[in-house]
Amino acid sequence: MLRRLYDWTLALAARPSAPYALGAVSFSESSFFPVPPDVMLVPMMLARPDRAWRYGAICTVTSVLGGVFGYLIGALTYDTIGLWLIELYGLSDKVSLFRSWYEEYGSWVILLGGLTPLPYKLVTIMSGLAGYNLLWFILLSVFARGARFFFIALLMSQFGPAIKALIDRHFNLLAALSVALFIGGFAAVKFLL
Repeated sequence: MLRRLYDWTLALAARPSAPYALGAVSFSESSFFPVPPDVMLVPMMLARPDRAWRYGAICTVTSVLGGVFGYLIGALTYDTIGLWLIELYGLSDKVSLFRSWYEEYGSWVILLGGLTPLPYKLVTIMSGLAGYNLLWFILLSVFARGARFFFIALLMSQFGPAIKALIDRHFNLLAALSVALFIGGFAAVKFLL
């Protein structure tokens, strides 16, 4: 199944609608959707290494905009939508601890959440709930998300064909590792908080 999704995403890169789909996934992942944009981003960059930087920019901009949306969910609708999303991810009992982390390490929480496989939507919603400075939140998000997506663009533009060959040879192993990282990000938030 994952192999078909990977092949489908490679084929999607040639379609004119591909950047819009990538932007939609990136936006929604930053505020409510559980799947990171890397699932589309990497195959699209592999299929079109000449567009790697463009795809990185699309992910950065839409991720930050989605992050602002997540921030607003936390700031304005936490008692309804925000709480429902936090409960959906099984973290409602960790909210007070997360808020205390913000008081002590606010900027670092945003930077780590933007750079790592930790679920960024939790960072954005909690940033709004904690009342973190919106301008600083946006600047830190631009830095963290931009660093993440442009690093991937650098790798794909420089080593795309070699990476594609590696993925094609070891797809099952790499898919399993990706799933483990995805689940590990949620588990890290659940158990570290």
